[in-house]
Amino acid sequence: METTPTIRTGIRGTLHPQFITDTAGAKLVILPQQEFEGILESIEDWEDNLLLAKAKADDTGERIPMEEAFSMIETGRKKAQA
Repeated sequence: METTPTIRTGIRGTLHPQFITDTAGAKLVILPQQEFEGILESIEDWEDNLLLAKAKADDTGERIPMEEAFSMIETGRKKAQA
């Protein structure tokens, strides 16, 4: 049985939410922009850590030369633009 690595992350700083209700009755949360951007950064960090853990779990030890990797990337870019 394979285990998934535990990834711990936290929201940076203290949050100061304001709660409002719109005219349709939906509840909304308002945050200062800096706090919202901090949440987005935390999510991006979490995603990066998750991708790193997956890459480590999937690592077969096979490596390719850097020039070949760049060539593969460039070929993919050209196909995507076509």
